[in-house]
Amino acid sequence: MIEGIKWLFFDMGSTLVDESAAYESRMRNVAQLANVTYEYVYETAIGFYKENKKGDLETMKLLNVEKPEWRQEYEILYSDAEDCLKELSGKYKIGVIANQSPGAEKRLKNFGLLKYIDLVIASAEEGIAKPDRRIFEIALNRANCEPGQSIMIGDRIDNDIVPAKKLGMRTIWIKRGFGRYWNIACEEEKADYEVNNLMEIFDFI
Repeated sequence: MIEGIKWLFFDMGSTLVDESAAYESRMRNVAQLANVTYEYVYETAIGFYKENKKGDLETMKLLNVEKPEWRQEYEILYSDAEDCLKELSGKYKIGVIANQSPGAEKRLKNFGLLKYIDLVIASAEEGIAKPDRRIFEIALNRANCEPGQSIMIGDRIDNDIVPAKKLGMRTIWIKRGFGRYWNIACEEEKADYEVNNLMEIFDFI
């Protein structure tokens, strides 16, 4: 069990929020623009993700296609998100550190999660995006929390696990979304714990 923890920080996309349908919409648009099949776009993107690259963006570059608009209306909560935060918020302070377009706090409120969250640090409002360590430092400073008293929980090794670990935060890699295809290449990429869903977090805290 992880002891001495006061704050739990969560990523949003592919951690609390299921972006599968939004990614599918984007990839179908890419396929249409490039005059190829959706299956080709999807499989090509997966290949890039397995190489620890941003698969959708790399596929757009390969096909010489402009990035389609992200459809936020297709985002939904993971089924375990509210139950997890509801229970954890009774024991810990809950924060969010996320790369998001403007209005992340409002979206969390619309999802019914904001009542469990004590602090939201989002890239659009801060002008700094992960993996820049400064966005983590801002969160810890506003939380009045030492790195070793916190855990970062996210799906991205590059954006969530590596920078948080360098700061001395504990880390939990949640292996869902495209982030689950990341191949661990070195010690600094290894999270303290790995889970497949949010409820598995309770095995450690």
